[in-house]
Amino acid sequence: MTATIARYPLLPDYSCARVINGGWQLATGHALEKALDYSDAEKAFETLLDHGFDTFDCADIYTGVEEFYGRIIRSRRAAGLSLPKIHTKFVPDLKDLAHIDRAYVERIITRSLSRLGVERLDMVQFHWWDYEVPGMVDTAGYLVELQEKGLIRAISTTNFNAENLRRLVDAGIPVVTNQCQYSLLDRRPEKALVPLCRETGVKLICYGTVAGGFLSEKWLGVPQPDITKLENRSLVKYLLVIDDTLGWEGYQTLLRILARMKEETGLSIAALSTLYILGEPQVAAAVVGTRSSRHVAD
Repeated sequence: MTATIARYPLLPDYSCARVINGGWQLATGHALEKALDYSDAEKAFETLLDHGFDTFDCADIYTGVEEFYGRIIRSRRAAGLSLPKIHTKFVPDLKDLAHIDRAYVERIITRSLSRLGVERLDMVQFHWWDYEVPGMVDTAGYLVELQEKGLIRAISTTNFNAENLRRLVDAGIPVVTNQCQYSLLDRRPEKALVPLCRETGVKLICYGTVAGGFLSEKWLGVPQPDITKLENRSLVKYLLVIDDTLGWEGYQTLLRILARMKEETGLSIAALSTLYILGEPQVAAAVVGTRSSRHVAD
């Protein structure tokens, strides 16, 4: 049975789930200690789909993830089941930035289409590694041409700062969303991105809302871990965020506040942390990675 869950209308004919399942944690090399159980991950994703969470995030550079989603799409198509909505990313190699042409962009987009086994990509989120390298706007324009050919439904960006997102919007690129890191630990988007989105109509899709699991009951009242002994790259990344923002003691104070809110609301710390971000009017959705069936219920 499919439940009715909150959705966000991004285009007149397209909406996404307000909680999007992330794919970075599925990439080869993300786990630092043990291999991922892909059969269990597929079970988790099927359960999410059965409950109406039909939107999934990935990238052309997340090794193996577009192919993983493609297997789910083929299996569900063969069974006559509803298909997931896939938001992928176009991330040209840093070494290629100065030499990108129309053929390069079409080759990468065609590869994503082939990996996923679809005729049109629901969303392509464009990333540009170095704003000092010319060609960013022209490259986005090639994506628009592919959109006009029917290969892309929505063009978005990922990890763009406000200044360069404005450059694209001012150039007439129809940017629907910008994906960025935004959480109780990292509120940088409130300085410039949120006001820009309020002005231009671009929406935010936010990752890091649960800080790789650090915004959860598991870490309340425990000493700071050794960064070299963490089990995956997400935990390494967000421990560095904690060090750069609140520090471990300030972070523990935040967890205690959230624990008191949990007692009042019955919601988990992770849920409360994500709801804070979803409460910002310019935020369309939050990306929360689930890589095993044990995390699906929460």
